[in-house]
Amino acid sequence: MSVELKFPEVRNYISGHFVDSPSKKLDVVSPLDGTLLSTVPISGVDTLDQAVSAAVKAFPSWSSTPIKERVQIIFNYRNLLQKYRAELTELITLENGKIKSEAEAEIDKAIELCEFAVSLPQLIPGEILEVSKGVDCKTERIPLGVVASITPFNFPCMVPNWTIPNVLTLGNCMILKPSESVPLTANRIAEILTEAGLPDGVFNVVHGAQEIVEGICDHPDIKAVSFVGSTKVAKIVYKRATGNLKRCLALGGAKNHLIVLPDAQLEMTASNITASMSGCAGQRCMAASAMVGVGEIDHIIAKVCEEAKKIIPGKNLGSVISKAAKERIEKYITEAEQAGAKVLVDGRNVTVPGSEGGFYVGPTIIDFVTPDMAIAKEEVFGPVLAIMRTKTLDEAIEIENRSTYGNAAAVFTQSGGIAKYVTEKASAGMIGVNIGVPVPREPFSFGGWNESRFGSGDITGKSSIEFWTQMKKTTIKWNPEARTNWMS
Repeated sequence: MSVELKFPEVRNYISGHFVDSPSKKLDVVSPLDGTLLSTVPISGVDTLDQAVSAAVKAFPSWSSTPIKERVQIIFNYRNLLQKYRAELTELITLENGKIKSEAEAEIDKAIELCEFAVSLPQLIPGEILEVSKGVDCKTERIPLGVVASITPFNFPCMVPNWTIPNVLTLGNCMILKPSESVPLTANRIAEILTEAGLPDGVFNVVHGAQEIVEGICDHPDIKAVSFVGSTKVAKIVYKRATGNLKRCLALGGAKNHLIVLPDAQLEMTASNITASMSGCAGQRCMAASAMVGVGEIDHIIAKVCEEAKKIIPGKNLGSVISKAAKERIEKYITEAEQAGAKVLVDGRNVTVPGSEGGFYVGPTIIDFVTPDMAIAKEEVFGPVLAIMRTKTLDEAIEIENRSTYGNAAAVFTQSGGIAKYVTEKASAGMIGVNIGVPVPREPFSFGGWNESRFGSGDITGKSSIEFWTQMKKTTIKWNPEARTNWMS
């Protein structure tokens, strides 16, 4: 007996149209309540070849379109994201499990990313200089060609838009490979880009799994690849793509440390830490999953627990992405407890009335975690805060520095000197002072260090310009009568 789908079957989007998809499909299940939303095709490299061929065909015309005209389409796209904000919010909530305000924030960030892209004509003009009598040298930024982005489940709208506006404005054509768990938002983005005036073939969506990721890394006509996901897979993608002589920027996981001093402002610190560890159900690479308390911080821990108890699954806390994710997160909690840690707030075995089929983990606070425990070292990707205690600030910094990751770190204190010391010593690409989620706003770029990022540069902001373009240098001489020297 067939089961009715809430949305039509997902299809690939190639050259401005939805195309017939392979027969092999996966169910798209809402983590909110376990209901079936749709099915998504598990495409093969033949489908990827079609998408790349469409992009190759579109590239000459799109790359030769003046940037001031390309930017108008991205401006239209920005306005359409605003127009369809409610619809996109619902899609994100249904397929990812976020609460409404978090889904809306994704779209708002995508709008901000478009606004930065619209400024690119003012940021990339070339230079020209008379280097000798009658001889000019000039530089200009040239698009690479066909590029690809491989994006995760946790931000169905924001992460694709880390790359889409800049990639397209700079004159490239693009293949997007979204997570199989959240294909609906990606396809709606493709439709909105077409409505904004983007020519057919400039932006294409190919759904699939490992075969498509490997195909993107291997395809000779794809010049650059961005990836966002786990560190394990980021390493594989980076090695494979660069092994095929492509540019690659692969962002991996994180273990972000919040160093908390006894003088930290109580209310602000507790609310920031709680929001950081539980926002998006902890499924973000900027989540605070490790708190390192220095000295006597029992009063702050008590306030964090008080704030955590205000977070209710199904109301102001969304679901995690799958049953497997729920089981994995709860296993980390149980193992830490068995190893001697103390669970102060327990989010295991949660069910939401009316949504018993959903995948929920409540906010969890665990005290007396030691640095050698798995929960202290590994990315849990759930609404879980592991608290470690130290006697000195240098001990706390040593714990942060020992992490193989390096996405973010923060310090909570009212001392400017301590804050400066931590920001100088922390080994992470994004640092916060009294901020639990230190994500830079545009035009500042997003990117970590160490095993949180593989490749050079960052994925957003000014830093991304160099990644998505190449520099052309031209030397010009028109006057043969001019006085010459060794420079001409």
